[in-house]
Amino acid sequence: MTVQPLLDTAITDSLQTNVDLIQRIMGQSVDFIKRDFDFHQETNRQGVCFYTDGLISNTELQHILKAILVHSQELPAEILLQADTVEELKRRLMTNCSLRAIRKIGEGVDGILGGETLFLIDGFAEGLLVVTKAWESRSITEPATDNVVRGPRDGFTENIRTNTALVRRRIKDPSLRLDSLIVGTKTKTDLNVAYMEGIVKPGLVEEVKARIHKIKIDGVLESGYIEELIEDAPFSVFSTIGTTERPDKVAASLLEGKVAIFVDNTPVVLTVPTFFWQFFQASDDYYSRYWVGSFFRIVRYIAFLISLMLPSLYVMLVSFHQEMIPSMLAFTIASGREVVPFPVLVEAIMMELAFELMREAGLRMPKPVGQAVSIVGSLIIGQAAVQAGLVSPFMVIIVAVTGIASFAIPNYSASLSIRLLRFPLIIASGMLGLLGFAGMFFIVVIHALSIRSFGEPYLAPAAPFRPSDQKDIVLRLPWWSNKSRPSIAADAKRQQDGAMPKPPES
Repeated sequence: MTVQPLLDTAITDSLQTNVDLIQRIMGQSVDFIKRDFDFHQETNRQGVCFYTDGLISNTELQHILKAILVHSQELPAEILLQADTVEELKRRLMTNCSLRAIRKIGEGVDGILGGETLFLIDGFAEGLLVVTKAWESRSITEPATDNVVRGPRDGFTENIRTNTALVRRRIKDPSLRLDSLIVGTKTKTDLNVAYMEGIVKPGLVEEVKARIHKIKIDGVLESGYIEELIEDAPFSVFSTIGTTERPDKVAASLLEGKVAIFVDNTPVVLTVPTFFWQFFQASDDYYSRYWVGSFFRIVRYIAFLISLMLPSLYVMLVSFHQEMIPSMLAFTIASGREVVPFPVLVEAIMMELAFELMREAGLRMPKPVGQAVSIVGSLIIGQAAVQAGLVSPFMVIIVAVTGIASFAIPNYSASLSIRLLRFPLIIASGMLGLLGFAGMFFIVVIHALSIRSFGEPYLAPAAPFRPSDQKDIVLRLPWWSNKSRPSIAADAKRQQDGAMPKPPES
């Protein structure tokens, strides 16, 4: 039987009726606790509180109950007959500042399941929800997927309020707004939309909220659910929504006019809109000197090209265009392949799949043995495959260099996209040579040009070209020359003129 009609029922002035309704809805769950107490002995009024064991602070609840049991007896009987009795109780009895009066049974059930304590008193057609949330959570540690050499070491946790507080510590400005939403008809997951009022582009926040409001799903267990349900290009291999576990990255995105989406029970925060080039920007690019940051960013772009195109170029040259390979190198490749029974296309796909298999196995295995298995397995299997004549030594080198290059990309979502795109490029190059490689590459580029991230071109500011936004794409210009925000921000002014440091005149 559905409980929705019961949830819509109004709280009555009969305590027993309210208790029976809530117990019918909640059932006999062992963590659902009911506590009776004497509210007012002179008028013989009883009270009851409901809460979920493990989601509340027992110490906080004890303080509240003690205050009620002691001070409620001092209330004159005529106070209990006033029209604004609940407001009077809030003022006189409740020491907790986070409480609210409710009139629906469903509101009380949602509060109980969310870590609040529901107080019901006989004769009152209202209930009081008191915030007593307290549950075990992971401590703040450095993110495992986004490490830096120089910069803050704190990362998001699974607690949404801890995560928003980490951003508040960095942006102490009243224009930072946090709007609360709830998604998931069964999980009722808390979600916060963060933005800088006056900096964010007009209409962007409304668009984000409109897409979230359209989500009609029973449960949201991680921010990946939200990412798939609100993105612009659901069939694209490219990620059009930014993800990070670093508070400093979220703060930087907010200051550039973006919107951040915090989801409870996950350390991964979403940022929109996002652009392809941002996947190659690391946090410590901005904490090191701009020459160092620019150099390593160029290294990452080179790693991206190697990871995407090196295996397909090798397959294309060896299969169709041997004349483009220098003679000595061609002889070396041919001598290594003379005992290999497979075409180079099959050889490349086999090695790429084996590498992905070992990487996935190392990721899923227990941490102490995962790294050892992936490294030793790669060495042993690669050496054994060469000695058995299944693959050539040159192919092992190509796949190893490609795998190392993919790890140089800071954003994990971007590296996954590149790993997937590598396979159609290899197949096209092995079947049609240069024509297949060029055709597939242009298909990927045209697709990237066609998609958007919350209305913004995905490859901006390169396509369409925006001269004012080029200061942080390939090179990271010094902070004293970075006077304006990106063009997506409503307020372009970032700092005053004359910020360039100079030596003293004397």
